Amino acid sequence: MAKVLLIADHDGETLNPTTPKAVACANEFSPEALDVAVFVSGDNGVADEAAKLDGVSKVLRIKNPANEHCLAAILAPQVAKLADGYTHVLVAGSTFGKDLMPRVAALLGVLQISDIMKVESDYAFQRPIYAGNAITSVEAPSGAVLCGTVRAASYQAVGADNSAPVEDAEVDAELPDHTRFVDVEVHKSDRPDLQTATRVVSGGRGVGSEENFEIIYKLADKLKAGVGASRAAVDAGYVPNDMQVGQTGKIIAPELYIAAGISGAIQHWAGIKDAGTIVAINKDEEAPIFEVADLGLVADLFEAVPELEKKLG
Repeated sequence: MAKVLLIADHDGETLNPTTPKAVACANEFSPEALDVAVFVSGDNGVADEAAKLDGVSKVLRIKNPANEHCLAAILAPQVAKLADGYTHVLVAGSTFGKDLMPRVAALLGVLQISDIMKVESDYAFQRPIYAGNAITSVEAPSGAVLCGTVRAASYQAVGADNSAPVEDAEVDAELPDHTRFVDVEVHKSDRPDLQTATRVVSGGRGVGSEENFEIIYKLADKLKAGVGASRAAVDAGYVPNDMQVGQTGKIIAPELYIAAGISGAIQHWAGIKDAGTIVAINKDEEAPIFEVADLGLVADLFEAVPELEKKLG
């Protein structure tokens, strides 16, 4: 029977929405135990929030002043020590998880399975390859702890009707001194978070400039949607890179995705393939985006987007 340790992704105040989705993946093991580890610097509500997630057996709260900023280099040795006795160590495939889990796997001397999108058995999984255009089944050797990241876009968040116990745990791990926290710059917005928004409006190279991106923002605000962009738009300097959607950006699964002025390269498709409904607006009727879109409009985005915004009232 699997005994799973799931590392919580949080900002020091609340859980990242990808964590309840990672719990859904962990539940597919039908584990003997599913423990969630919350690394914090002191008492806060994150551990209590994790304890409410359905399927969680208990929450391990590891308090250490060094954990204040959740640096992967600082957390990895602690996770590696805590992993003793577990068969699986998982984390959501967020920016945090992708930074943390390879370090943990290296310290344990084991392989890592990335982007788990379905659990076939305790050591067999489905994961995407070729930018999400194909799904492969992979099997890891049993007998050693398995480290993995979960493709959050492939799972629905579990409910929060549980009341698992919260236990304080001590981890005796030697922490490195080569990494220290300096500062964090956060792009603040009143719009929904891109990775968790149910609606997303994205702009591409066709938007033409940073100033022109305002029409994307206006439509998103009318829809109460998050805002994304293609890599081409980010590389051109229209928007910051934390808005990039795609294989080298954020993998998202909104209910509605509107792509304006995006050609639809395979790398972009990799980031939106799990979206419910994809709407494409592009003046090039041969644009690849139309091959995967549920609804397509061949039109100039500078006419179509403002008209759509106007229709929304």
